[in-house]
Amino acid sequence: MLAYPFMQHAFAAGSLVALLASVTGWFMVLRRETFAGHTLSVMSFPGASGAALAGLPLASGYFVFCALGGLAIAAGGRRGAEQQSAAIGIVGAAGFALGFLFLSLYGGVLESLESLLFGSFLGITTDQVWTLAGIAAAVLAYFMLVGRPLLFGSVDELVARTRGVPVRALHTSFLVVLGLAVGATAQITGVLLVFALLVAPAAAAQRLTARVPLALALSLAIALAVTWGGLTLAYYTDRPVGFFVATLSFALYLAIRCLPKSSFATR
Repeated sequence: MLAYPFMQHAFAAGSLVALLASVTGWFMVLRRETFAGHTLSVMSFPGASGAALAGLPLASGYFVFCALGGLAIAAGGRRGAEQQSAAIGIVGAAGFALGFLFLSLYGGVLESLESLLFGSFLGITTDQVWTLAGIAAAVLAYFMLVGRPLLFGSVDELVARTRGVPVRALHTSFLVVLGLAVGATAQITGVLLVFALLVAPAAAAQRLTARVPLALALSLAIALAVTWGGLTLAYYTDRPVGFFVATLSFALYLAIRCLPKSSFATR
């Protein structure tokens, strides 16, 4: 399997996506912003159709529209507020509407529409791998710089605000980073199933332990396991990789969820 260059590219890209999704998803679940993450995944659709209309690579549309979606959600209000909840719904509806508009103006059918929706390991180029590597490096640098205040603001926003932590700025920047992670993840899992890789590994890791370094390491390990497993199953069965990634993620989360609480010795 790994003798083929396209599978080498797929595993390299999948590993970078797993790294992005596991770290960003861990903070997303901790901050209870999974609904925002789901809405940002919808923005991949207008991003892809808009890029096709402009004659640009679909991936560029993913990143631009997902990042803009994060800014739009952040402008709707602070985390957990009713205004932000309404903004998330409005952004999702507007994203679908723009996607259909761009598709009708394009006047054709998006290439590899099934791959857009459900993901594919075919056609991943060296340039795409390097692009994902650049995005991953930028995202990891962001968390290295602001990880501690972001964690503080995620756990207790009121106290963090009184201590001078720029909660609003961190909230906005995190949603932009989340949008970039969603855009990267959609290239492997597809638009419809991007949510699984962002949520399931992080939720399973937080279920196993409350220790931040260990939880992040477990989230990464689970994300890598389901991504590599999904790519392998997709190669041998010729089925969408996103389906297998989502199924394996759900199965692992369900198995961990069913464990008795006495099993969580690492907490």
